[in-house]
Amino acid sequence: MGELPDLADSSPSVEEATKRLRDEWAAVQNSTAIVSPEVPDDVRAAISRSINSTTKTYRYILTTQLLAKAVSNQVDCRALQASAPLKGAFDARTICHKVVVPFDRSAEGVLGNSDEPYVSKPARMPAIVQSARSAHKNKRGFDDLLLVLEFAQGNPKLSSDLLRLALAAILSRLATVRVVYPVPNRASQASTLSCIHDYLTERSGGARLQAVAVALFRAIGRLYGQFAEVESNNINAADTSTGNAADLECLAADGTIVKAVEIKDRQLTLLHIQSKLPRLREKGITEAIFVVQGGSLLSDREQILSLIQKEFGSGQNLYVAEFMAFLDNHLIVFGEDGRRQFLQLVGKELDQRKADISHRQRWRDILAAI
Repeated sequence: MGELPDLADSSPSVEEATKRLRDEWAAVQNSTAIVSPEVPDDVRAAISRSINSTTKTYRYILTTQLLAKAVSNQVDCRALQASAPLKGAFDARTICHKVVVPFDRSAEGVLGNSDEPYVSKPARMPAIVQSARSAHKNKRGFDDLLLVLEFAQGNPKLSSDLLRLALAAILSRLATVRVVYPVPNRASQASTLSCIHDYLTERSGGARLQAVAVALFRAIGRLYGQFAEVESNNINAADTSTGNAADLECLAADGTIVKAVEIKDRQLTLLHIQSKLPRLREKGITEAIFVVQGGSLLSDREQILSLIQKEFGSGQNLYVAEFMAFLDNHLIVFGEDGRRQFLQLVGKELDQRKADISHRQRWRDILAAI
């Protein structure tokens, strides 16, 4: 373990790290970067897997730690915090957030478009060492990260080579991030419905459903002229924290909320509706739609119907719609041009939300199969 170093002597500066990353990235892009054959195949493979890890934070950790090691061999690249009991421990978060994050933004968010990756749970520990493995959910991903960083620490003369391999993996990943959505020239009602059904079959924590729902209501607003814009939040964000009444707010040209839309990728319960009513009343919203996959909870259906009738008497219009049936009806009214606009809007929403690359690639592949 050893005595902690003087951080002023070992920590790479933001300026040094920025320049080194810029220079190495340019060399990788121009195919002029040279990598030593001394780097073992298993380390090369682990670098590639880490850059494409399902745990987004690992992508940032690998890039940051290898960059720091390439700039200053005095640092222990396994250390995430200056308090780590390792000789050469340093504050890796500074390098990540001030150097790697801006680099990521300039490269289409290839690593995940995170603003503060070292604040996330996988990075909230002193160091990437074997004893920390149990705290990580993604054990295989952690093992890859540990393999590379331990090799880098034990082979400092190869630190630049390892950084170049990581950047080469990022360049390869970048080719898949720039997704083009091949919306067909013609879109029938049946093919469009099938397209959405296939896309929503895979669970995504509600991310895909919300992107499709936003696109649908934007299409409704444009084609029917009912509202001018649709604002949406993350489907998992609490409405009280965002200040919104629901997941989607459909706005008139003057900013008035015309409709509030709540998106549920699970069965609707009486409590779901009851919890929204105070916020709807507070904001003066009289029209609210609960769009759900899976319908209403059977034991709550009668009570939900009674609540809807009761609220109508007080001037509150509440609607419950099964998403696919709701979509199907609108696809018929949209017509062919409207259906194409809707498909285009799904892709735009995925891009605007900076959805995970897997969601964007799947949407591309589904469109290409029409």
